[in-house]
Amino acid sequence: MTLTWDILGGTLTISRPLVMGIVNVTPDSFSDGGAYVSVGSARDAALRMVADGADMLDVGGESTRPGASPVAADEQIRRVAPVIRALRDAGCGVPISVDTTSAEVAAEALRAGAAIVNDVSAATDDPEMLGVVARAGAGLILMHRAQTPAQDRYSDQYRQPPMAGDVVKGVYAFLADRLGTAAVSGVPQDRVALDPGLGFGKTVEQNLELIRRGNELANLGRPVVSGISRKSFAGRVGLGRDSEPRERVWGSVGLAVAHSMRGARVHRVHDVKPHAEALRAAWRVFGFSMDGGAPEAGRGGEA
Repeated sequence: MTLTWDILGGTLTISRPLVMGIVNVTPDSFSDGGAYVSVGSARDAALRMVADGADMLDVGGESTRPGASPVAADEQIRRVAPVIRALRDAGCGVPISVDTTSAEVAAEALRAGAAIVNDVSAATDDPEMLGVVARAGAGLILMHRAQTPAQDRYSDQYRQPPMAGDVVKGVYAFLADRLGTAAVSGVPQDRVALDPGLGFGKTVEQNLELIRRGNELANLGRPVVSGISRKSFAGRVGLGRDSEPRERVWGSVGLAVAHSMRGARVHRVHDVKPHAEALRAAWRVFGFSMDGGAPEAGRGGEA
């Protein structure tokens, strides 16, 4: 099924899995913290991601790794706004998302050239967020999290029990409720994508269940965002052991392909090239069974 997603500046047509490149302008992100120490290095890395096949970019100035501490809005703005402006000045034409739970940061990022707000709290942390998105006409990603980063069960300091009950039904109910709340607040459903929050307070098996039953979340009628890249559960599944983030690339790719077979349409990743190639190849084989017809011959099922 081809989906559309209204974002600031136009409508994005999604007829194949899309890749969103992660640009973390942070010193403490779990996988690439400190990798981009200047605006120029972040801009150049993001442009390489686009050259490697990224359909969009996600720029963030606050880590959401287990145990992470909040970052003040002014510091987030200092980190992300110049990078977004630099990308626009460099002629980067793909949609840019800002990864933040702060309405103040979102507003500044949208002014700098972002088109989407990616809020891991599903706009629950900041009561002003939905108003900012509504007034700007921006796209919005609403994510489910069982716990905040400081409470995440994989943190040694804050161990919490895993999410109880049927994880898919719980995530579905939460996202459906937030989708309705956004609409009431002036953000129409056509401007929203939904993220089940893989790795955010869920067990390995719960993450796998959310992937297996991804079509149930896709039944909400909005693009499903998949955030598997380099997360610890990808290492546990792919390698069968605890591992360093950079060891988890191929497990991440395999799980992303599986998730695309179950309805995920936007894949937020650190390693753009292997994800883009694997997802495109899988779509040529299996896209017909997910989209009601074979991908158009000779075009590779492009959007």
